Amino acid sequence: MTSPAKGRALSALVAGGFLLGCSPILVRISELGPIATAFWRLALALVPLVLLFARSGASGPLPSTAAEHLTAALPGIFLGGDLATWHLSLHMTSVTNSTLLANMAPVVVTLVSWLFLRQRISGAFLAGLALSIAGVIVLNSAGVSKNSDSHLRGDAVALVAACFYAGYFIFLSRARTVFSTPVVMLWSTVAAAICVLPLALLFEHTFMPTTLAGWAVVLALGWLVHAGGQGLIAFSLAWLPPTFSSLTLLIQPVVAAVLAWIVLNEPLQGPQVVGGAIVIAGILLARRTA
Repeated sequence: MTSPAKGRALSALVAGGFLLGCSPILVRISELGPIATAFWRLALALVPLVLLFARSGASGPLPSTAAEHLTAALPGIFLGGDLATWHLSLHMTSVTNSTLLANMAPVVVTLVSWLFLRQRISGAFLAGLALSIAGVIVLNSAGVSKNSDSHLRGDAVALVAACFYAGYFIFLSRARTVFSTPVVMLWSTVAAAICVLPLALLFEHTFMPTTLAGWAVVLALGWLVHAGGQGLIAFSLAWLPPTFSSLTLLIQPVVAAVLAWIVLNEPLQGPQVVGGAIVIAGILLARRTA
């Protein structure tokens, strides 16, 4: 891959990570329950995704066989599980706990890539991974509740979300080797919405927003975070390996911490500033091997 192409892919990945970092705040201020919020996040994202597909989706191969449709849609099954569990955890534990644990996906991605996909992991990458994870832990240490037992179930749900998120990354990367970004984003988003819809109808008391502010929140989640953020990530995965990509997205807790300070008046403490710097240092170290 040429340097300009690599630079564009990395820029898209970082921008996507920044947009996804806005998710926790938007989920917390949504007037809907966590699973209904997840559904509308996906359903509303279909509007720009369909437009993108209509404009450029036919420029590459389209799924034709059942196996090809599954390849394009399979990331969405894991995405639906990730969003449902992560949104739920954000209402069960603190934003910092949930964001930290849900973004442990790089650990799962690295282990799966090494154990099952035979992908070689360099010492420098592992060092960058360890440094970034340490930074995330430091970043969130100031926000951990003293009464952590009350958040145990929420923390466990966030860890389940991390496993779903890891599966999403792995299968999204595989789908992008066959299909274009518009195809993969549209097929996977439809699959995710179909998976989340029955859960929202079954478990949520209120299914649709009732105010303009409520619609604005889910529109931001759908158009900016999902169509924009996930679309940029899907674009970058055509060139960047999933292990490095998932590591770079550890920038999400950094963004979440800053936004929690600005929007929710949660002060950004010293450990959080230090942790953010460590995360960036780990990303730069890992980048040298990507």
